[in-house]
Amino acid sequence: MDATDKPFARQFRLDLPRGRRLILGPRTLIMGVVNVTPDSFSDGGRFGDTAAAVEHGLRLIDEGADILDVGGESTRPGTQAVSVSEELARVIPVIERLTRFNSIPVSIDTSKVQVAKEALAAGASIVNDITGFHADASIARVAAEFGAAAVVMHIKGTPRTMQEKPVYGDLIGEIKAYLNESIRIGGENGLPAEKIIIDPGIGFGKTVSHNLEIMARLAEFTSLARPILVGTSRKSTIGVITGKPVNQRVFGTAATLALCIRNGAQIVRVHDVAAAVDVVKMTDAICSAIWRSQT
Repeated sequence: MDATDKPFARQFRLDLPRGRRLILGPRTLIMGVVNVTPDSFSDGGRFGDTAAAVEHGLRLIDEGADILDVGGESTRPGTQAVSVSEELARVIPVIERLTRFNSIPVSIDTSKVQVAKEALAAGASIVNDITGFHADASIARVAAEFGAAAVVMHIKGTPRTMQEKPVYGDLIGEIKAYLNESIRIGGENGLPAEKIIIDPGIGFGKTVSHNLEIMARLAEFTSLARPILVGTSRKSTIGVITGKPVNQRVFGTAATLALCIRNGAQIVRVHDVAAAVDVVKMTDAICSAIWRSQT
């Protein structure tokens, strides 16, 4: 058995358009972030034009990304929405070029059905909806029409309002119920559960203590029987705890990735792919050793 095999993890196979496929379970997969925005919290518009974004995406593939997540609208707290036409202008040329040059799956990070539809037509094979179909159920229908997979995330409120004193009566229970509803919405619109990945939405309508609790209790989300994606990369919780600015949160991010993988994450969404590759390899190997020692 290879050191990176995870025999303890449930395995999933997601068939995607154009003959692509994701095998989740044997090892943790890495989703690299390609922000085609002028106002992202993490990279400040460094890849805001098509050429720079494509170059960055190809670099992430060389570093070891298994999936690329392309987004044209910032979802940082307090952000303002952009128009459909502006979002399309940002992401479609990038997706067309990235899918032309490589065979790894590309995800479109959007909650707009028109953007999702045109991105899938341009070559994307996953829709990453931060509202988990709760804002627009037709996104699930479009994903189903293309044979695509979808990431459904939990969010409390909207990006503009989500950090205005979020309160929960039962944090994990409420997030699980929301994601379970996302799965139900998908099924009602032709997208089977087998095509869905869940994301508890760390940083989206949560306080620092909420985020820490989600990471500590991540294994509880395995009861939904879907692969789990987490996105902790460079987030403000890491900044609050370490005191480090956004561009100095690689080690803090690494700690969160290791814990989340141990607790059941099968995809990690990151900005710093090269660093994440080493974290994933080591954590997968340790988790496998733990499993073997207990059997």
